[in-house]
Amino acid sequence: MDADANAHALGEGTVATESASGLTYWGPAVAVSLAMFIGVIDSTLMNVAIPSIVADLDTTVTVVQGAISFYAMVMAALILPGGKLSSMYGIRRLMTATLLVYGVGTTLAALSWNVAVLYVGWSVIEGAAAAVLLPLTFTVLLVSYEGADRAKALGILAGVNAAGAAFGPLLGGAVTTFASWRWGFGIEVLIVLVALAFVRYLPEEPLSETPTKLDVGGTLLSVVGTTALVAGVLLAGRYGWLLARRPFVVDDVQLDLLGASPTLWLVGFGAVVFAGFVQYERRVEREGGSPLVPVRLLSNGQFTAGVVTNAARSLVLAGFIFVVPVFLQTGAGYTAFETGVAMLPFSIATFVASIFTTGWRRFVAPKLLIQGGIVLTGLGVLALASQTALDATVAQLAAPMALIGLGLGLVMAQLIDMTLSAVERRDSAAASGLLNATMMLGYSFGTAIVGAYLLRRFYGGVVDGVLTAIDAGVSASERGALVLALENAAETATEETQRAFLAGLTPAQRELLADVFDAAIVQAQRETLLLLALFVLLVLLVSTLLPDGETGGDP
Repeated sequence: MDADANAHALGEGTVATESASGLTYWGPAVAVSLAMFIGVIDSTLMNVAIPSIVADLDTTVTVVQGAISFYAMVMAALILPGGKLSSMYGIRRLMTATLLVYGVGTTLAALSWNVAVLYVGWSVIEGAAAAVLLPLTFTVLLVSYEGADRAKALGILAGVNAAGAAFGPLLGGAVTTFASWRWGFGIEVLIVLVALAFVRYLPEEPLSETPTKLDVGGTLLSVVGTTALVAGVLLAGRYGWLLARRPFVVDDVQLDLLGASPTLWLVGFGAVVFAGFVQYERRVEREGGSPLVPVRLLSNGQFTAGVVTNAARSLVLAGFIFVVPVFLQTGAGYTAFETGVAMLPFSIATFVASIFTTGWRRFVAPKLLIQGGIVLTGLGVLALASQTALDATVAQLAAPMALIGLGLGLVMAQLIDMTLSAVERRDSAAASGLLNATMMLGYSFGTAIVGAYLLRRFYGGVVDGVLTAIDAGVSASERGALVLALENAAETATEETQRAFLAGLTPAQRELLADVFDAAIVQAQRETLLLLALFVLLVLLVSTLLPDGETGGDP
């Protein structure tokens, strides 16, 4: 191993505290930023390629969307035990092995000759590898840097996280439009190879100086609990959160859930399992074992406040990343590539703010910087709502997009460092795993809640518009049934059946439907952005739990 890399990575009291330069010093930051990038763009990159995948593999939209959901579920379920591995194995060897596994998965996905191969390569292999990569990225930076350099490195990573989420649709739209969706996975292979070239700068030793074993019981409980939570959230959009909006059918068998949504049962079960998980971890710690998540982390006020705030922040980011591309493509008629261009101001602003605001804590307390960023995000969301229109141009959207990016970048630059700097080095791996796990749950909840609200308001607006146009009076229950029928038609109808349906209408009817759909999507987007603004307010309220004063190390 390079002596310089070892000196600043794991040597006792030898971590450089002043800014340094050179490839050897910043090599770990480059390696983990590349790893973070491929982990983040994976699902967003392929979301825009769903129609092409359906046509190429002769499958359905539901099946491909299932692959995306299964990828998220595998990653979320394994992220806590994945974070533990850096305490058991050498960091350099672990990163190398994980990148190679990820490369195998993405290569298999690129070569997929049927849906089963796509599921194995993308959802299973890539999902499992990403569960190890994401917490490992934070861990590497925690042990490799201190003070201002740690804040700068974490800021870069936070910028890559947000920028990758927004850049994914642009890259996916470009390769799908001008080449093939398979090139999306092929590009990931190239990024993996570049990341492997920088792995040699990572520390070689594991985090723990004493051998540790995997907490098997805690792993099983965390996998079951997380799977139940994520599965429940994924089903919420279709079946509702409390009462079932439609029968729950598994393999042509209708399950009797006493009128409740499967989401309620699954989330409730997941909560119970996690309560048992906490008690089990307490017992393991009392008996002198090595718990998956040390209970002392949960009693660390600064860490838990940061985790909760970051989860809420993830909810807002996920909702924004979901609803904006949907509106731009479905309502405004943007292509996937044009959508990515429209979101570039957000990506650039997030990246710049994450990198260049880490030193501001010299003059302003990190908590105030975080809250200032939250306020900017809220103002950007409200500005975007005011610009929502079918003829909105990229130039008109640029300022609100940039304002949201600046706000989120300012939050992430301070929050990640404040949260992870609150834990001891021996707990770095567990802290990274827990932070990423809650961040994944925040993403899942954000996509489910905000996405379902957008679609519900849209379908409801279409039904209301048609009923108003034909001057028809129906009961609330009949209206609800019409909304459900419209949702079902939208899920099952192909582009050919939609064209056939429209061809059977008179010109006046087609014009009426076009006007109703246009008005419904604009109104639904505005209302959804207002809901997102309320969630930003929630983040601001949660941020009051953060400690006052300088907590992120020396600037």
